[in-house]
Amino acid sequence: MQPQPQISPSLGDQHEMSFIDHLEALRWHVIRAAISVVVFATIAFFSKNFLFHTLILGPSRADFWTYQMFCKLGKVFGSTEPCADHVNFIIQNREMSGQLSMHISTSVIAGCILAFPYLFWELWRFIKPGLYPHERQNSQGAVFFVSILFISGVLFGYYIAAPMSINFLAGYTVDASIENQIDLQSYLSTLTTMTLSCGLVFELPMIVFFLAKAGMITPEIMQLYRKHAIVVILVLAAIITPPDVTAQIIVTIPIMLLYELSIHIARVVRRGDAARLNAKLARQQAEEAAHTAIGPPMN
Repeated sequence: MQPQPQISPSLGDQHEMSFIDHLEALRWHVIRAAISVVVFATIAFFSKNFLFHTLILGPSRADFWTYQMFCKLGKVFGSTEPCADHVNFIIQNREMSGQLSMHISTSVIAGCILAFPYLFWELWRFIKPGLYPHERQNSQGAVFFVSILFISGVLFGYYIAAPMSINFLAGYTVDASIENQIDLQSYLSTLTTMTLSCGLVFELPMIVFFLAKAGMITPEIMQLYRKHAIVVILVLAAIITPPDVTAQIIVTIPIMLLYELSIHIARVVRRGDAARLNAKLARQQAEEAAHTAIGPPMN
């Protein structure tokens, strides 16, 4: 018997994955993502002094970087109003296991933030095999840009949105006889909400990129509804920040810049798609012209 030649597997030989196969692949992606969160959460848990004293409780002290920068900026313009000599509130824990539970939950949140690039990379590895070759090519660098935008939003929320909200809300009183004693859970909820909200809002350019690739949005539509978008952004800024005009303006400006950047991204996407369609049409016309020039085969 002659040995049978071995055929290397190719794309045409691969059968489509069943639903169970997809679930099995997703399970391992989820397991690896969960392990990464646990690893970073464990690191954050054992870095208690840095996590709480430096990061979490930083906006509650007058020596926080943001307050110092606003103070210096105010002095440039001849005003001392932005300077905060002290932050007028006290953080209290009112539950027996409150500090321990906050330590654990905050470590998990920190683990999710630190592991976000890897989490999205695992999600992308699960989605990528189901894309067409041109879709894979069009979405190169998605993990990098999504991670950069998210980290930029988190930093903006932590250093700009959250301190302004905390400083305003903690110093707001209806009567001088009432002392603000903020619950630890309320403080952490405000800080994490501001930070994560900004991280998600900063993903607007990538969302517009994928919608433009799918043909669901165009730069003309975004320009037509720019006034409506401004109203939505103002409402969103009012939700993220306290009812302070300065804080709302500071948060509104970068979101508006992201919206204008998204319009430019949608325009670039459409220009690139048009160029590819024209090139494809030119190749087809060239092939048809060459076939016509050769003529039909002679009998």
